Order: sequence, then C-alpha cells, then structure tokens
Amino acid sequence: MTREQYQDDLDDLGDDVFAMGELVLERLDESLTALRTGDGDRGRTVAEGDLAVNERYLALESRCIDLFALQQPVAGDLRFVAASFKILTDLERIGDLAANLGQYAAATTDELSPGVSVADVGSLARSLVRRSLDAYADRDAVACRAIHADDDEVDALCARGSEAVARDLIEREAASDAWELEGLLGQVSTLLLTFRDLERIADHAVNVAARTLYLTESDPELIY
Repeated sequence: MTREQYQDDLDDLGDDVFAMGELVLERLDESLTALRTGDGDRGRTVAEGDLAVNERYLALESRCIDLFALQQPVAGDLRFVAASFKILTDLERIGDLAANLGQYAAATTDELSPGVSVADVGSLARSLVRRSLDAYADRDAVACRAIHADDDEVDALCARGSEAVARDLIEREAASDAWELEGLLGQVSTLLLTFRDLERIADHAVNVAARTLYLTESDPELIY
C-alpha cells in the first residue's frame, strides 16, 4: 500500500467514526424527544434501532484492527487509530444508553423530580456529545478541556435530581396506600435510572474528548 492510499484509509476512518457519532446523536435526540413528550412508541423505536449502531461499531472496530495488524502504524498515526478505536466504544455505549432512555420514555415524568428537569439534564448531556464529536473532527484540544470541565454541571444536576426524587418518595410514602406506593416506586426507579444513564452519556462524551486530546497532543491528562 502506498503512503497516499494509507493516508486515505486513515482519513476515511476518521470520517466514518464521525459519521457513527452522528448516527448515535440522532438516536439520542429521538430518545430525548420521547422522554420529553412521554412518547413510549417513539422510545421503543429508538430501542429497537440500536442494532444499526452495533453493526456500524463492529465494522469500524474491524477496520481499526486491520490497520493495527496490516499497517503497523507508529507515532501520530498509532495514536489516531488507537484513540479512534476507543472512541468507537464510547459511541457504542452512548447508543446503548440512548436505547435505555427510549425504553424509559413512557414511565418518566419530571413531576417526581422537583427542581431538576430531566429534559434540561438531557439537553446538557446531548450538548457534550455534540461538542465532543466536533472536537474530534477538528482536533480541538481547547474544546476537549472545556468539555471535561463542563461535565461537572451534569454530575451535579444528576446528583441533585436523584436526591430530590428520594426525598419526595419518603414524603409521599406515608400518605400513599399500597397500590399507589407500588406504582410510585416503579416511576421513581425509572427516573433514577434516567438520571444515571444521562450522567453516563456525559461521561462517555468526556471520554471521547479525552481520547481526542491524546491523539492531538499526545496528552493523557484527561484519560481515566
């Protein structure tokens, strides 16, 4: 393989990783819309469409392995392929979490989360995913560090929301009969899972930024 062909393969890999990220972002947008509107059918459609993300992930993972095995990249090329390989895993996990959110859509309500809106947290997490993809495409180290810093806001909101849900459950428990309490527990459990998965989506966006910083500056400072 000529150097030009090899560089084309690297460029194509970068483009296809970004395209997978766009697909994942589309799935996330659909699941967040389903959550916001309580549209269970839309949410189930997102969950059922996760196979397309998984297939894209496996195909691109195989291409990374081929580049490792056949081309034996070194220096900057090695960092690029290795970072892209890890980023694919984070994008696949965001797709899985988007599918989870779709499944929660019919049972999640902001009424049980006083002071913290699921829609607002979802919007922030989604923004981190968008920004991490753009940082990868642009090799933007400054954006990578900003994404890492801004994740703290998502973590704080998810913690506050989960605490508010728990307090609300305790207050309602004494005033609810057995049937009402059973239904309430189901809704609370789903809402807690929703906050957990939104926090994890943001964490995976931070991982994408960390890998991008590594391939851009050979700097592992954000990787954990």
